[in-house]
Amino acid sequence: MKTFFDESDRLERLSELGDRLETLNKAVNFEIFRSKLSEIWISNDKRLGGRQKMDSVLMFKILILQKLYSIADDKTEYLINDRLSFQRFLGLGLGDKVPDSKTIWLYKEELTKSGCYKEVFNLFNELLEKAGVITRKGSIVDATISQRPQQRYNKEKKAREKRGEIEPKERNVHKSRQIDKDATYTVKHGRQFFGYKNHVKVDSDSKIILNTEVTTASASDGKQAKKLINKKDKVLYGDSAYRGQKIAGELIKKNKKIRLEICEKAERGHPLTDEQKANNTVKSKVRCRVEHTFGHMVKSMGGKLIQRVGYTRARCEIYLKNLAYNLSRWAYLSTTWAYSALST
Repeated sequence: MKTFFDESDRLERLSELGDRLETLNKAVNFEIFRSKLSEIWISNDKRLGGRQKMDSVLMFKILILQKLYSIADDKTEYLINDRLSFQRFLGLGLGDKVPDSKTIWLYKEELTKSGCYKEVFNLFNELLEKAGVITRKGSIVDATISQRPQQRYNKEKKAREKRGEIEPKERNVHKSRQIDKDATYTVKHGRQFFGYKNHVKVDSDSKIILNTEVTTASASDGKQAKKLINKKDKVLYGDSAYRGQKIAGELIKKNKKIRLEICEKAERGHPLTDEQKANNTVKSKVRCRVEHTFGHMVKSMGGKLIQRVGYTRARCEIYLKNLAYNLSRWAYLSTTWAYSALST
């Protein structure tokens, strides 16, 4: 028998079972992002009438939902209508209108064009640093591959298309739009990967992602290190991919006071000494914490697959994924550490 309190009773039960979205809502007041998101959804059309655009903070929270659960636009629309936990997170009731998949797609396009996703990412980190969550006692650099579905694409045809030699009748427009011409291949541990690289700098204490650089999969890890660090970094940890006199020189040139704790690598005919192995073990106890960050993305956030085509969109997707991780990480820390919620 239905009663007036059915919805509230069900939500109360979800809270008892542990709703991580409710915890996130309590830990973060998403209104802090409104000023940065204000440039999105601006229309030059002054005509009266037409459907009102959805609230930008609501749409932004929907994108965070997508990254937390790795769901596409159509599935997102369905799950918001289906799940009470999603509706409560977004501040929607059973009678409220849910944005459709096309609206979600359009908002992502507008966010990508505006480029303000980086400003939103940095804003949240600034608030975490003020709250004392980010300590800057140590920073860890590493990279992970964000894959795109592998595709078969004739190299000769690709070159002809770039030169504009392929006639429109030869080109399947719908298929061509799904071909990612920016992503590249790389080989890791004997396996071939296709897509982009998510280069990050992580705070060693809190495991919060401090900075991000996005490249194609074939880019060198070491060359991105100088873009990730700044003068606030005191100690830098990294694996052997970041070792080398040239890389060290560039890092010290950018930050003269930084101390480099980079793992050493054995070379042909020059195995590591016992002392070097012991030093690597000490460094790895800190450096391995960045793997926890990537592991959380795979195990709890549905993986690192890129669902959009092209570098510009992939860059936005990776920034949002990293921000969603930081939000999720903060929601956990706020329940275990003596920090107040970021409500201002």
